[in-house]
Amino acid sequence: LFCVFLTFGYPSVAATERLILASEKSGVDIIELGFPFSDPLADGPTIQYSSEQALKKHVTIQDAFALVRRLRQKGSKIPVVFFGYINPVLSYGAKVFARDARAAGLDGLIIPDLPPEEEVEFQKSCRKQKLDLVQLVAPTTLDSRAKMLVGKSQGFVYYVSLRGVTGTRKVVPTDLKVHLTKLKRMTSKPVLAGFGISTPEQAREISKMADGVIVGSAVIEHLKRGVPAAERFIQTMSQSVHGA
Repeated sequence: LFCVFLTFGYPSVAATERLILASEKSGVDIIELGFPFSDPLADGPTIQYSSEQALKKHVTIQDAFALVRRLRQKGSKIPVVFFGYINPVLSYGAKVFARDARAAGLDGLIIPDLPPEEEVEFQKSCRKQKLDLVQLVAPTTLDSRAKMLVGKSQGFVYYVSLRGVTGTRKVVPTDLKVHLTKLKRMTSKPVLAGFGISTPEQAREISKMADGVIVGSAVIEHLKRGVPAAERFIQTMSQSVHGA
């Protein structure tokens, strides 16, 4: 599986819409739609930059929902997972957020600063709306906790492939295969690896170990050169992951 991360509203809402549609045509399996936030804890400099640029344009969660609604009206069927932090969700109103997200056509949520022990009511709201809550597992996660996380994760399991924040890396972590093998023994759910995957070669290598790869910062770096550059990169990465 190939999942592409895009920052909503960078460089514009229209560009985000165009890139989602182009990704779907390129064979991308999942869109991770990042909502810009001023105080991220998982994002490195590249995605922080894209978030800052989007926030300067005053994009809102309502704008993000409207975009997904438009995509569905255009016939887009690609699964869209909202990636964001819990603060904007709580500010919006957690129960209403879950309702509106599903009504707009979102399929799931990734909230990296929401441990599964917290916000039980919000989790109930997501279940009621049939929104998948994807859990993250890190290289430093204890085995006992990893088992709990993969048990609770819905849709797929997000494996954070490196110690640190998002961002392009030149080398694949040496312990990646060991951790992925261990995780895949714990669950039949797809395990997707993200954080630091930057090149077609890395994507091809990791797709042999994991059930899929997630690419974000490298897409944003290409997007700095313009939407066509990002579209070409996404297509190349999609071919690498899918073995074309």
